[in-house]
Amino acid sequence: MDMEFADGKILAEIKDGVGRITFNQPEKRNAMSVTMWDGMAQALDVFEKDASVRCVVLTGAGDKAFVSGADISQFDKLRSDADAQREYSKQTAGGRLRLGTYPKPVIAEIRGFCMGGGLGIAMSCDIRIAAEGSQFGIPAAKLGIAYGFDMVRHLVDLVGPAHAHMILMTGERFDAKEAERVGLINKVVPADQLAAEVTKLTATLAMNAPLSLYANKRTVQAVLQDRADRDIAALNAAMAACFDSEDYKEGRRAFLAKRKPAFQGR
Repeated sequence: MDMEFADGKILAEIKDGVGRITFNQPEKRNAMSVTMWDGMAQALDVFEKDASVRCVVLTGAGDKAFVSGADISQFDKLRSDADAQREYSKQTAGGRLRLGTYPKPVIAEIRGFCMGGGLGIAMSCDIRIAAEGSQFGIPAAKLGIAYGFDMVRHLVDLVGPAHAHMILMTGERFDAKEAERVGLINKVVPADQLAAEVTKLTATLAMNAPLSLYANKRTVQAVLQDRADRDIAALNAAMAACFDSEDYKEGRRAFLAKRKPAFQGR
């Protein structure tokens, strides 16, 4: 099933238990416009409601960029000063929140430039796989801007404060091997193996128990939250749902029979 959102700048498809979102503005290295944020959120809504979708992949059209950042051509109109920036943040908040709280596993398939807000999108994913030759960076210091708390917190959670300072203060680009070294991405692979690597990963996730994926993702997110924001009762309920599920029974049966389980998400 193929879908389009944001006037075709967000493409979405469902295949083999995987929902795929493609940022489709290659002439601007897939820079994110306001409407693209809304389109991404709409695609994620469709994927969440479809029980056949076990995980989601985000990627960029073409071979030049994942997402090169925000669409700078909109800055004069939408982000000209602090007041305009606050309004821009409100307009894009829905998409950011949707991705940041999405219950199913999300993988970033990164090829080419992954810069600024594009890196923010990748950091909001659960797993990041990048092709050799990809370029990363947060050039805020070179544009005279600063990034919000949530994005910087994601960065610090992944790479620690020392590397975060280096990335933010220099504004310099760095390659995929360096991104892997500091913990920003999970794995770097040759460019011609990226699609196969991600397909192998999504096939594994699509076969695993959906309730387990949901519960464990939610628990990892809670670990990174402030203690006061953690909903321990909800985490315990998600864990109990796993133990009370038909999938847990199927998992035990499959283990004893030495076969692959057929999980249904219930």
